[in-house]
Amino acid sequence: MADSAEIKTLIREQLPSILAEDASIRDFILRTVSDYYSPKGETDRKFEEFKERVDRILDELQRDREEQARKWDEQRQLWQENNHKWDEQKQLWQENNHKWDEQRQLWQENNRKWDEQRQLWDEQRQLWDENNRKWDEQRQLWDENNRKWDEQKQLWDEQRQLWQENNRKWDEQRQLWQENNRKWDEQRQLWDENNRRLDNFIHEQNQKWHEQHQQNQETLAEIKQMNRKHDSTIGALGSRWGLFSERSFRNALAAILEESFGVEVLNINDYDSDGIVFGRPDQVEIDVIIKNGLVIVCEIKSSMSKSDIYTFSRKVEFYQQKYQRQVNRKIVVSPMIDDTAFPIAESLGIEVYSYADDVYVEN
Repeated sequence: MADSAEIKTLIREQLPSILAEDASIRDFILRTVSDYYSPKGETDRKFEEFKERVDRILDELQRDREEQARKWDEQRQLWQENNHKWDEQKQLWQENNHKWDEQRQLWQENNRKWDEQRQLWDEQRQLWDENNRKWDEQRQLWDENNRKWDEQKQLWDEQRQLWQENNRKWDEQRQLWQENNRKWDEQRQLWDENNRRLDNFIHEQNQKWHEQHQQNQETLAEIKQMNRKHDSTIGALGSRWGLFSERSFRNALAAILEESFGVEVLNINDYDSDGIVFGRPDQVEIDVIIKNGLVIVCEIKSSMSKSDIYTFSRKVEFYQQKYQRQVNRKIVVSPMIDDTAFPIAESLGIEVYSYADDVYVEN
């Protein structure tokens, strides 16, 4: 062991000078260690191949993001159309309320059809429950995809199939509403024919109608709540993939307002020397929208808590004191907001948008 240590020490001390003086020894050592190290040309070639592969992946990701953004625009248009149809349906309900005085004598014949209608609502609720289950499975799939970027393209294909299935279900829903409208027309004709037959049952049938109307209103509220839940879930999933990240969404919103609506969008990053916002001097970032003298302060975050609402309110106060301008509207946009934050925001006069609601901008 002592001889081996001495030999190693001697090699470390004498090898550099031997390599410099004896070319044959230098060639021998290079041939000996060549199997352990790649040539410089081979290393450069592998690096260039790796760089090309990375650039190709980045290009594919960029195309996927653009395709997804287009699909989100189509989905928002579909939601807007659905909201319009809900408004038309509510107007129809209001018109029907005014006509109940003329239709009181019809209820004995209509009991059977009301049973069919209740069965139809039960089937509709089962359909929404099935949709909720599928959305829960979809959220689990997105969580799994965070660890599997190499399967990104296959997952987008599955997502497109899911959207096609949802579109098919919306078409079936529209057909169902059309069928209901047809039945309502037949029902109104039947009411006109039976106006002279059910005077003795007016009180009893009115009571049944009020109970059924309350049940229909509760069912309608449940459906609207499900719609909001689906929109909020989609917004949160998009936020996790970077499609609706705070910075990209802020930049996109600024570009749309400035280029399409003539609105001035300012990102103010100023120093709060008095500690109004954080209780001590610090840098403060504020997004301000100005149009025709109207001043709107907006906060866009992936999630908001009760403390974040208070912080945003102090930001508005800091802006008014710093720039001597009155803020007309205070808006918070976030896909995930703590339930305890809503009453605080309402008491402070802050508008909260936590899903796909339209934000009204005054002209």
